[in-house]
Amino acid sequence: MGVPGRAQTALLLTHTVVVQAVTFMLRPASTYRALDLDVPSAWLGVLGASFAVVPLVLAVPSGHAVDRFGERRIVLAGSGLLAVAGLCFVFLADSVAGLVLASMVLGTAHLCSVVAQQALVANRTPADRYDAAFGYYTFAASLGQALGPGLIVVFGGDRPMPDTRAIFVGATALTVPLLVAAGFLRPSGHHRQVAGPAAGGLRGLLREPGLVRALTVSCVVLAAVDITLVYLPALGAERGIAAGSIGVLLGLRAVASMASRLLLGRLVATVGRRALLIGTVALSAAGLGLLLPPLPFWAMAVVVTVAGLGLGAGQPLTMSFLAEVAPPGLRGRAMSLRLTGNRLGQVLIPSAAGVLAAGAGAAGVLACTAAGLAGAAVAATGLHRLSTPATE
Repeated sequence: MGVPGRAQTALLLTHTVVVQAVTFMLRPASTYRALDLDVPSAWLGVLGASFAVVPLVLAVPSGHAVDRFGERRIVLAGSGLLAVAGLCFVFLADSVAGLVLASMVLGTAHLCSVVAQQALVANRTPADRYDAAFGYYTFAASLGQALGPGLIVVFGGDRPMPDTRAIFVGATALTVPLLVAAGFLRPSGHHRQVAGPAAGGLRGLLREPGLVRALTVSCVVLAAVDITLVYLPALGAERGIAAGSIGVLLGLRAVASMASRLLLGRLVATVGRRALLIGTVALSAAGLGLLLPPLPFWAMAVVVTVAGLGLGAGQPLTMSFLAEVAPPGLRGRAMSLRLTGNRLGQVLIPSAAGVLAAGAGAAGVLACTAAGLAGAAVAATGLHRLSTPATE
């Protein structure tokens, strides 16, 4: 990722882990705090949505800011906002309005950090190293998301209702090294370049061959991950499978996804980026489809692991395609477009799944998700024009 190479890569990956860990500490802790305040269940939905609403509006402008001002400034802004979000939770969490405001600041901080991180990976990595670099980046993000809930126990104790104030204070303290790491990150310098007149800004970017296909695949894969997290437990409840066993299955899915991301560079070097994307998305479709008939637990474990391998590779591979197709001065906007599509998919697709579940049950939802993934695999066949000779 550029000179000084290893040190800058370590700083970026450390920043990524901490941003995700703090975010995945604060989001569940805010729910615990709301429950402690006896907030009605309807307001829990508002609290959850408040994290995503502002980023949905600001995603593209944040990408434009990265392209104009450079990745480092936006990373610093995101890190500073994360500290502000922690302080908001510390001082304003005694009311629903305060929790909603803090969640909105948290969502904005997370957005700025993630867009700038992804643009930095895209702008500082040679094209033939995109897959390995985005694989390591998404592995670091997954690691942070796994560590965050564990840190709730470290700071808040293992009671059914943890000490949320201690969690808020602990999360805020973690933003101090985050700001230090952000301060030492070096911008790529691509914000000083002008993406040629042919780029045509955002409209020109959307007209780039295959870009909409890559956005669609990314959206469907991420929504499939969310649906799996919700409807695999629902499937277990319908079939009388113990919650602990479902927890093991979800853990296997997460570990398999992390493994596929860690090995992504080698896999692409072996089979090519386009073939790997088609294959892994199709693999995840097959994995979810095989969950439809009743299976013994060991078979479910194998099937969920297979699906996890496929779901893990989809996000970094679509990042590689977008980084490759976008001109240097538009990569921040390309990554922000991806995040916008992902947010829309996370809102619309699970909502549609909820309507379907009322009539078809969890198995029907998983069947439709598998069909959607199969369609995404077909859409990925049109991405051949974005592949570099080094990866095909």
